[in-house]
Amino acid sequence: MRIAIIGAGCSGLTAIKHLIEAGIEDVICYEKTDQIGGNWVYTATPSHSSISITTHTISSKPMSQFSDFPMPPDYPDYPSHQQILAYFQAYAQHFQLEQYIRFQIAVLQVHKIQNERWRLTLSDGTQPEFDFLLVANGHLSNPRHPDWKKNFSGKYLHSHDFKSNHGFENQRVLVVGAGNSGCDCAIEASRNAASVDMSLRSPQYVIPKLIMGKPTDTFAAAMRWLPRHMQSWLQRLTLRIQIGRYRDYGLPEPDFSPTQAHPTVNSEIFDRIRHGKIHPRPGIESVTGKTIRFTDGSIAEYDAVIAATGYITSFPFFDRDFLNWENTAHIPLYLRIFHPDHPSLFFIGLIQPQGCIWTLAEAQSRLVSQFLTGRVCLPDNWQKLAVTEGKYWAQQFLARPRHSLEVHYYPYLMQIQRLRTQK
Repeated sequence: MRIAIIGAGCSGLTAIKHLIEAGIEDVICYEKTDQIGGNWVYTATPSHSSISITTHTISSKPMSQFSDFPMPPDYPDYPSHQQILAYFQAYAQHFQLEQYIRFQIAVLQVHKIQNERWRLTLSDGTQPEFDFLLVANGHLSNPRHPDWKKNFSGKYLHSHDFKSNHGFENQRVLVVGAGNSGCDCAIEASRNAASVDMSLRSPQYVIPKLIMGKPTDTFAAAMRWLPRHMQSWLQRLTLRIQIGRYRDYGLPEPDFSPTQAHPTVNSEIFDRIRHGKIHPRPGIESVTGKTIRFTDGSIAEYDAVIAATGYITSFPFFDRDFLNWENTAHIPLYLRIFHPDHPSLFFIGLIQPQGCIWTLAEAQSRLVSQFLTGRVCLPDNWQKLAVTEGKYWAQQFLARPRHSLEVHYYPYLMQIQRLRTQK
């Protein structure tokens, strides 16, 4: 049994670890850069990584550590990107994972060949073949740009390429989008820009990192056993007590449940707004030169625009005729892992939970390793379930591109764990 893994980020690392632990030793992970860490490898210039110099986690330390490898006790509640990268490096060293990784080798093309096998075309000119393929390349590398990008004549960049507030001194800046990246960009730009506006096309929940002195995700975890409507009611009540009404900050009030959308987790944004450093704006109607008209009829000019408009789910090594999920409403995978048409193809970390990705990637990797060694069997109708399950998750969230990969953390985790305990 020969297995290839694409990507040595957090998902690829835990995939290697669990395959080896299961007794599968013919494993090769291809990483196009010169080190592990994937998105958590910060660079001062635009690269594959989307993090900036000030990035911290939005999931807390207790909720972001692998089950068998705790973070150092001196780590704060919300570790920095430097600490997270060091954590992944320690994880790889502890479990001796780097011997299975081929660095600076990119996977250029992947073709399915006979007998459910895979041929990889690599940047070193070789074409090795494998029995199984695990895709763990992440989903934060292909920015989604707004249609009006070409109409703006000032400085434009996607939040993926925002590394610091250097270069925005004394400029009028507009940040488009109020997700986690958008808020981070707006906060950092507001420290030295002349002015910072933030455009929101639709309402969304912005949640502080601490609730009653506890990390928000640990507070929410304590309510996970309650019915969904009770969780939603308690979350609304807690937010009202903690921050008041969103309209007090110039933000639109959400008309949906907190469990229906991916939240923005940020505490500082509220202070920056109330101190007049960031000014919320409605959605954009049109762009001409440096002039932007908003949906409320107001007009403003900007020197720079930062588009925090999300990402396109893409796999550049697959032919588009073979697999193309760039504009799909839901991902047709059983448990967000198993492809119904290609039983030897698995995806690790292709999820967007309301919580930490890599702890769920760990659960996915453990399941795949147990499946490959015959310790777990999939349901007889798993291929049909891949379709119905995708539609189910799509119904749980608002119909927005950012939710195509969304799952509820604990229900999804328990779904995986139930399957693992069936045999």
